Amino acid sequence: MALQYSTSVRNAQLDAIETAISTSAVLKLRSGSPPATVATADSGTVLATLSLPSDWLAAASSGSKAKSGTWEDTSADATGTIGHFRVYASDGTTAHIQGTVTATGGGGDMTVDNTSVASGQNVTVSSFTISRGNA
Repeated sequence: MALQYSTSVRNAQLDAIETAISTSAVLKLRSGSPPATVATADSGTVLATLSLPSDWLAAASSGSKAKSGTWEDTSADATGTIGHFRVYASDGTTAHIQGTVTATGGGGDMTVDNTSVASGQNVTVSSFTISRGNA
């Protein structure tokens, strides 16, 4: 039998993510596919860099945790197609979370208003939610 957790345990596990990464997290939207693991070196070109709000994730509820506040880069770093993201500690180099990015409705781990980015354009994250299974 697989382990099962109560909703309060799943919520506590999710809330620990923001605590471990801390405030002033940095999100980088990159071209191409994500690396094999979050411990693998960065890949792709950084297309947008976002300094996330101090409280960047809402409190976990019912086994999920969603972005909090506005996640936006008002001037993209480079031109290209966003394929994946990485969330870093405030140093901008220690990666903690990574996943795929698609346009809204595309089914990625994170969705943005437009995956085709031109240098200097505005880039906004539409949605990002982390869920904890084993209910």
